[in-house]
Amino acid sequence: MSNVVVLDNGGGLIKAGFGGDLDPSVIIPNCLYRPLSAKKWLHPSPISISTTTTTAAAEASSDLDLTSASVRRPIDRGYLINPDLQRDIWSHLFTSLLHVSPSNSSLLLTEPLFTLPSIQRATDELIFEDFNFGSLYVSDSPSLVHFYEASRRPTSLLSRAQCSLVVDCGFSFTHAAPVFQNFTLNYAVKRIDLGGKALTNYLKELVSYRALNVMDETFIIDDVKEKLCFVSLNVPRDLQIARKPGKENLFRCTYVLPDGISYTRGFVKNPDEAKRYLSLTDEASSPSLGVKNDETELDVSEKTENRKKIDLTKNEFDLTNERFLVPEMIFHPIDLGMNQAGLAECIVRAVNSCHPHLHPVLYESIVLTGGSTLFHNFAERLEKELRPIVPDECKVKITTQEDPILGVWRGGSLLASSPSFEAMCVTKAEYEELGSARCRKRFLH
Repeated sequence: MSNVVVLDNGGGLIKAGFGGDLDPSVIIPNCLYRPLSAKKWLHPSPISISTTTTTAAAEASSDLDLTSASVRRPIDRGYLINPDLQRDIWSHLFTSLLHVSPSNSSLLLTEPLFTLPSIQRATDELIFEDFNFGSLYVSDSPSLVHFYEASRRPTSLLSRAQCSLVVDCGFSFTHAAPVFQNFTLNYAVKRIDLGGKALTNYLKELVSYRALNVMDETFIIDDVKEKLCFVSLNVPRDLQIARKPGKENLFRCTYVLPDGISYTRGFVKNPDEAKRYLSLTDEASSPSLGVKNDETELDVSEKTENRKKIDLTKNEFDLTNERFLVPEMIFHPIDLGMNQAGLAECIVRAVNSCHPHLHPVLYESIVLTGGSTLFHNFAERLEKELRPIVPDECKVKITTQEDPILGVWRGGSLLASSPSFEAMCVTKAEYEELGSARCRKRFLH
């Protein structure tokens, strides 16, 4: 077993394991929670590697009822805000789950781009003073994703040119980051303050307004988002379909809430019904789609009447256009009231910040990573949005990672197993002699 611990410390999930392994040994939500039935804060159970398309919403080995559970997270908007809480979570991780001795181990840690020096100092104190790791290497996610993809596809343009554009849509934010020769070009990175957490919160608001109050149901709505939401390839068409009654509405499906007695987890009432939208293809936008104006108006009024009849004692609710309106926020944040560019425009701005000679290669080497890229049709919609605003002479090629949640960790594992890794690290003795700020200069980001 390698003595290098690889820790992808995400805002939503922690992926931890040992250098040289293909998959992390442990995946846990980066939080503590307190169910209504508990008097103290609990550590989440590990998530099965085979179900990494889920987040904290579907922990594999826990039967706790997480209805209205309170959540405490050490990371907010991507940055460490509560070192004491992070220490508690890491202590449980290293001692009870990984069974490592930090003093005899090195640590490869992922850190968000543009982390403030004060946060870096707090992180270094945790690693060297609280846990006594022997040495440390800190990397950012885009460079690890590029490193992994270049080694996995040695004949690709990405590998031959040593250049890619990594689009990281995670829990806290979204980055479009050009990478050149394994170094992230920080001056060209563009960020959207929107990730999986914001999408879950938006879905909470929509469901609470239209059906029943779920503002406290973080874990349940996470599950709803991951199982039922998808990216629309034709929003005007889908908005009309979502208004149709009965079976003509390909998006309507029902989610059943846990009752705390028979079952402690929510579930999709009819999975086949939830997949009917897959029959849709990307057709040219049609304003009418065979629906007359008077029929549409009648349907809307019927929907209003139905809303009044909803029985709030029933443990279920229906979703229609919420299923694609929530991921739509990544492409059009302005609809959520955020004065920010959408993902396609963000990518173009990142590319335009680089040398013109790199533009064709970057557009042809776009790599998607992060849990929020798992929505169905994500890559297809992004390509459709990009094509009209990218110069005609440039090809657009988008690659989704084999497992977007594990891609960063696998890049770290590969780097940690390289012969030059130990020489890249900062040792505890160097940290004690030089301090955090001077040691950080070795990581060049």
